[in-house]
Amino acid sequence: MSPLRCVIFDMDGTLTQTNRLIFDSFNYIGRKYAGKVYSEQEITGMFGPPEEGALLRIVDEGMMEVVMKDYLDFYRGNHQLAQVYPGIREILEFLKQRGLKVALFTGKGIHTTTITLEEFGLQTYFDYIVTGNDVVEHKPSSEGIGKILARFQLKPEEVLMVGDSVADIKAARGAGVRIAAVVWDSFTKERVLEMRTDFLFHSVPEFSSWLWRQCD
Repeated sequence: MSPLRCVIFDMDGTLTQTNRLIFDSFNYIGRKYAGKVYSEQEITGMFGPPEEGALLRIVDEGMMEVVMKDYLDFYRGNHQLAQVYPGIREILEFLKQRGLKVALFTGKGIHTTTITLEEFGLQTYFDYIVTGNDVVEHKPSSEGIGKILARFQLKPEEVLMVGDSVADIKAARGAGVRIAAVVWDSFTKERVLEMRTDFLFHSVPEFSSWLWRQCD
C-alpha cells in the first residue's frame, strides 16, 4: 500500500449518525406541504442531488425558497436526533496530527453540511470540503474526488476514500483511489457487502486500529 497523503470521508453514515434526522426532516416537509409521510426507502430513493433537488419530488420549484427555509430550520432545530459516531473525532485528530490532508466529499447540500459541521464542531478538521452543491455530476460520479486530487496535487494512489454507500464505492473506483467501505451504519449494507472494495470495516474501532497501523 502506497503511503497515504489524504483521506476523504463521506459524512452521513460514515462520520455522523444522521439518518433519523434526515428522514424526519423530509417527512416534516412531506406532511406540511404534501400531506404525506414517506417511507425510509422512498426518501433514500430521492437521494443523489442535494436537498434542493430531492425536495422537488415533494413540492413545486416555485415553492423551493420557502420550503428550504422550513427544511433547514427543522434540520438545525432537531439536531439532537444526530450524533458523531464514537471514535470518529479521535480518528480525525490523529490524521491531522500525522500531517495528512483530510477532506470531506458528501452528497449533502452546503447548508445541511455546514449545520452538521457547526453543531458538532467538526469543521476545523477538514482541509477541503466538497458538497453536492459544489459539483455538476453528483455521486456516484467521481467529480468531487477529482476536485480534491487537483486541489492538493495528489496522485490517486496517495488517497483513501472512506464511505458507507454504493455511490461512494463507485465514485472512488471512477477516480482510481482506494476505497474503505464502512458498514457500521450503512443503509445499503447488503449491497455494499456484495461489491468489490479495497478494505471493509464493520466498526469504528476496527477502522481506527487499521488506520493507526497504516500511519505508523
